[in-house]
Parts: sequence; structure tokens; C-alpha cells
Amino acid sequence: MKHFEVNFDGLVGPTHNYAGLSYGNVASQSNAQEASNPKEAAKQGLRKMKALTELGMTQGVLAPQERPDLATLRRLGFTGNDARVLEQAAKQAPAVLAACYSASSMWTANAATVSPSADTQDGRIHFTPANLTNKFHRSLEPDVTGRILRAVFNNDRHFSHHLHLPENDHFGDEGAANHTRLCRAYGEAGVELFVYGRSAFDHSHPAPKRYPARQTLEASQAIARLHGLDEESVVFIQQNPEVIDQGVFHNDVIAVGNQNVLFFHQQAFLNTEAVLAEINGKFGEGDLHFIEVPTAEVSVLDAVKSYLFNTQILTLPSGEMAIIAPTECRDNPAVSAYLGKLLTQGTPIKTVHYMDVKQSMRNGGGPACLRLRVAMNDQELAAVNPACLINDSQFARLDGWVDRHYRDRLTLDDLRDPALVQESRSALDELTQILKLGSVYPFQRSM
Repeated sequence: MKHFEVNFDGLVGPTHNYAGLSYGNVASQSNAQEASNPKEAAKQGLRKMKALTELGMTQGVLAPQERPDLATLRRLGFTGNDARVLEQAAKQAPAVLAACYSASSMWTANAATVSPSADTQDGRIHFTPANLTNKFHRSLEPDVTGRILRAVFNNDRHFSHHLHLPENDHFGDEGAANHTRLCRAYGEAGVELFVYGRSAFDHSHPAPKRYPARQTLEASQAIARLHGLDEESVVFIQQNPEVIDQGVFHNDVIAVGNQNVLFFHQQAFLNTEAVLAEINGKFGEGDLHFIEVPTAEVSVLDAVKSYLFNTQILTLPSGEMAIIAPTECRDNPAVSAYLGKLLTQGTPIKTVHYMDVKQSMRNGGGPACLRLRVAMNDQELAAVNPACLINDSQFARLDGWVDRHYRDRLTLDDLRDPALVQESRSALDELTQILKLGSVYPFQRSM
């Protein structure tokens, strides 16, 4: 039996825009109000997916959400036909309208937390969609995310799907962006790391002062229970509140792991020495690599600007590891110098591949934000909806779909345009046929 990791990237939706909705995300806020290019954003994401297949990786795709979310606007008191709802919202609550148009589901690292079958009590892969309660625009996603995941991983023998956690900040859950897994090999039981920003019930834990801590300890503990994880294979780690206040809104902005490598900034965690000792103890015998990046070489500011840790670490078919980094890492002198040095230090990481995902980066998400990792074996892969796996023909089909349906410029003023609603629905209706998802969107289910 073969075992490997499959990355399921989020397809950027046709309403990709820069509304600056994510308080605590420096890039999102600094590019607010600028014009976006949805077509280029989607194509950049697709090119990254294709590039990974060319490196020999198995690559999947997850569909975006339906936007605008007109049902939510009507729930908030806007009435009439679609055009009237948009007109009212644009005049009375433009920030709410922008939130209901957000294409943030492109960042599928926040779609769900995934535990592979090697770790779970029932031997199935477990999925829990993130509730994303901390940001209104993202809190609109979990129901449809769950339907999309069930349409992609639609086999009860191999996959177990859970309802997202209660929609309250006490159980604020941001998905795989605050979760990683270490293992000797993808098919072996591993150690799952859950990183949280605060405790909702125990106020003795330190908390950030400027920006919100989005993930709670209680949410992470609940997911570990739902997934049937043994307590000896789970580590709960508190994120350093000082780095949250510097723009590290998720752990994947300051740390990333793959198999036997944990790549992290010196300031990433509270009580780092004790954390590493616990990971070591639970990992057991084996060659475990902790790659700690000193503040003296890469500041937190440079890490956030370049998204050094929002890179993907992949195990290539050769067995060597590679980093998939945004071009911003190449263009940052301190980060570029560090990565050049890293390749000479005898770690499993041997190469760096730079990719252009600027449309996503400007909205606050790098290569790791764009993907949901699923470790699986060949039998489990065979049970995945094959239309959601990328090959040359599916890439060409999706690339042509983007050409037909996406605008190459979108401003916040365009969000009042009723034509954008129809363009988006037409695109998504065709997409569900391409990806063989069935009727996952509200507009399809109300027909």
C-alpha cells in the first residue's frame, strides 16, 4: 500500500476583491480598497496546482463559496429582488456587503482540520470544517464547506465528516492553519500539533493585547476528541501572544511542519523548550528535525511580509523535501539569504521553488493558506471524487472556465452590480459540473 500527502488547493472565486476585512492580517489591511484581478488570482492558483503535479505530487482542488451571500443579506433585513438587496446594502451597510462578497474561502488551510486514518481510532480520515467565528465574512463559510468536502470525500468507509464546532468565540476554530502533523512516514501514526492563541475558559493564559487570538484551546481539544485521537499523540501549544500582535494571525504565518521536520520562528511559541521536549517525547525514536529560525537572521516583521513560514514543505517522490515559497521570499534580502543558507545545513529540505501568488498575498494568504493537506493511502485516494484531482486535461478545463467567467478587474464599487451575481452563479453552476459536485450551493438547492 502506498501512502502520500495530497494538497487540495482552494480555487479563487470570481468575486476576489480587496476589502481589507481581516483585522490582524497586515497584508489584508494594507491593500484595502485597491482594485483586484479575479482572473489573474484564479490563474495564479491554478498554475501553482499544475506546478506541483509537475513536481510529481498528487494535487486536488476545492471549489469556492457562492458569493455574494444574498441569503445572509436578506437575513440582515435587506429586502426585494437581488438588485434591490445589493442597492440597499451598498447604501446602508457597504462593509457588510463587502463581507458577503468575500472570496476568502480560497484559503483552504482554514476550510477544516484533517486527521489521517493512521492517527484515528476508527481508521478513517476525519474532517471537521472550521467555524471561523472571529471574522464575520469567514463565519459564513462552514455549511457550504462541509457540503463541498462531503462531495469530494464521499465514501463512509474511508472518510468521516463532522459538523463544525458551535458558532461561538469560546470554540473559535480556524482549521488547519493552526494544526500540523509530524510523522516518520505518511502511513504511520504521527503526532498532531494543535496551536491555539488563547483559552476561552481559563483566563490565566496570556493573551495578545492588540489583535485577536482566533483559535481557542477548547476548540482544539474538541477536534482532537471528535477525530478519536489518542492523547499521547496530541500536543497543544500556545502561540506567543506577542507575535499575534505583530500580525501573526494564524500559526501557519510563523511555523510549518512536514513529516519529521518542524520549521518555526524563534518567537513562534510560548515555552518553546517545553513544547519541543513534549513533541520529542511523543514522537519517540526517529530522526526529528527542529529548524528554528533566529530573530537575529529573520525578524518577525520580515517573516510576516514575506510569508516565509506560509510556505509549503513537500516530500517529493525522490524522498527529498522542497519548500514552495512565494516570490516575496526571494525578493526579501534577509529571507532569501536565510533560505540559501538553509539548503546547505544538512536538513531534509534540499530545494526551494518560488511561485507567484501575488493576488492572494496582497489579500493576506500565501502558498500554505491556499491548500488543505490530506495524508492518505492509495485506497483512500481511489475513493476521492476523481474530478477534483488535477491533471493536464482538468487544468486546461478549469483554466478555460476562468477565461470564460472571470473579470480582470474588480473594485469595491463593482459589488453593487447585479450582473456580478449572475456571472458568479453561472460560473459556479458550470464548475459543479466540471468537478461533479452536485448541488452544493444555495442557489442550486433553491431551484
